[in-house]
Amino acid sequence: MFISILTYWVFAPKQVKLTIFTGDIFAIFQMRMNIRNFDCMMHVEYRTERDSLGEVKIPADAYYGAFTSRAINQYHVTGLKPHINLIMAFVMIKRSAAVANMKTRSIDAKRGNAIVKACDKILAGKFLEQFLIEPINSGAGTAFNMNTNEVISNVALEILGEKKGNDKVLHPNDHVNMSQSSNDTFPTAMHMAILFNVKQVIPALDDLIKIITKKAREFSGYQKIGRTHLMDALPVTLGGEFAAYGTAIAKARDEIFAAKKELEHIALGGTAVGTGANTPKGYRTIAISELAKISMLHLKPQSDMQYGLQSRFAVANISSTLRNLALEMGRFSNDLRLMASGPVAGLSELGIPAVHAGSSIMPGKVNPSLAECMNMICFDIIGNDTTVALAVQSGQFELNVMLPVMLKAVLESTDMLKNFVPIFSRNLVAGLSANKQKLKHYIENSPVIVTLLAPKLGYLVSADLYKESLKTGKTIRQLVVSKRLMSEKEVDTLLG
Repeated sequence: MFISILTYWVFAPKQVKLTIFTGDIFAIFQMRMNIRNFDCMMHVEYRTERDSLGEVKIPADAYYGAFTSRAINQYHVTGLKPHINLIMAFVMIKRSAAVANMKTRSIDAKRGNAIVKACDKILAGKFLEQFLIEPINSGAGTAFNMNTNEVISNVALEILGEKKGNDKVLHPNDHVNMSQSSNDTFPTAMHMAILFNVKQVIPALDDLIKIITKKAREFSGYQKIGRTHLMDALPVTLGGEFAAYGTAIAKARDEIFAAKKELEHIALGGTAVGTGANTPKGYRTIAISELAKISMLHLKPQSDMQYGLQSRFAVANISSTLRNLALEMGRFSNDLRLMASGPVAGLSELGIPAVHAGSSIMPGKVNPSLAECMNMICFDIIGNDTTVALAVQSGQFELNVMLPVMLKAVLESTDMLKNFVPIFSRNLVAGLSANKQKLKHYIENSPVIVTLLAPKLGYLVSADLYKESLKTGKTIRQLVVSKRLMSEKEVDTLLG
């Protein structure tokens, strides 16, 4: 390592040397990474591959090829790895295409079976580190499609006993990508990846709805002051309030479930512009049937293949349902935070479970941290939906090329939901408790309950009682009885 550092220092630019003396910690960290890369370069062996742009040097042990090598030098955007569900979806597509190509006699069994076996190895969890294209990359996702083609091609070559990069035997475009285009495979893969995620979101929401419903029953006997405009309103029950939250989230869940069905229609077989150019007869039906089988998704051919490439309506639709869920989840979280505020200077109607210390300076403080986290997730989902909306309307003519960014947005939203909703449900909502004394105190002391007496006393008399209660601090019950406007028994009957 010392030799590497010394060598790096000799050849390093002046700016790098200046960095050491100025103490720029982030730049120093980057320099250390460069040294590590330099050290690796000193020992790495390369192979040379040729693509349509010329020769490319690639690490000898890499399973990706020339296209990927060029792409990873261009698309430094997020620093994130490709989503595992996108990798799995794409490899399933390649496997299904190889089977369809063999059945239509478009590819020989030797090459076709090697591709299938290579896909099976990747689906079993091998070679995943070879997928290097970041979530935001080339328009229409061509770079990721080619990364997939090249990895499968080189794995298949090794299965055939050949060296990596021997594209005369098995070519990433001519054989792995046979009967396909990035234009039909990426939309298909993005639908599948979203469906894989949504399959985990739905059960998480179902559990949350069950827990909220259980809380609604538990709190059904607790009366509390209602609030409109953040001001005291007529009494409700805490149980009724929670039942309403459950209804809202259930409606949002149902919309997500309905929207996912549109994603099941896929454009595989449409190739470049939806016409199915360069596909053999029967390919589309076989490929989609195979894909549905291996993915265990209810996939079916899009009836209008040109629509399937032009429009991303299905993605916009699922994204908007996630946004609507976020609006309801955010509102629920906000109300929980308000009802739990205190414990002395806030509403303190709800008790929240402590998941960790609330403050680094104030001992004993408990914060609604999980509700706050859910709020931030909801903000992010709403922002992601805006990204999707802009990307969806940016399609031109026969293709929308903004696929990678909209997929990244929807997968982020669904990842956050499937990961955090179970924690939110179990560690916050399930552990909520009602402060019965506070709930009763607010009802008894709020002058707004005079509304329930107004039909008997009249609006103007009731308004005067309201103002007097605020001014004197006496309860409506005390004022009505002391003024002999009603008996104690009559008040009890009307106030419940």
